[in-house]
Amino acid sequence: MSFGSDDLVDDIMRTAPHMIRVFLAFRMACVGCPIATFHTVDDACREHGIDREKFLAALCDCVPA
Repeated sequence: MSFGSDDLVDDIMRTAPHMIRVFLAFRMACVGCPIATFHTVDDACREHGIDREKFLAALCDCVPA
């Protein structure tokens, strides 16, 4: 399972609920947000002032082996 900057935030949280902790660790208020259904990772990182590459790396680190 891999994630990219074009993936929808809501899709990630629904298909891999364990990833929610990454959003929370970066202080992103995406959990339960209605905008998450159409915001991509890139959109969310830009809105929250998060470095996209660091965030994606954290998501990848959270993927079970």
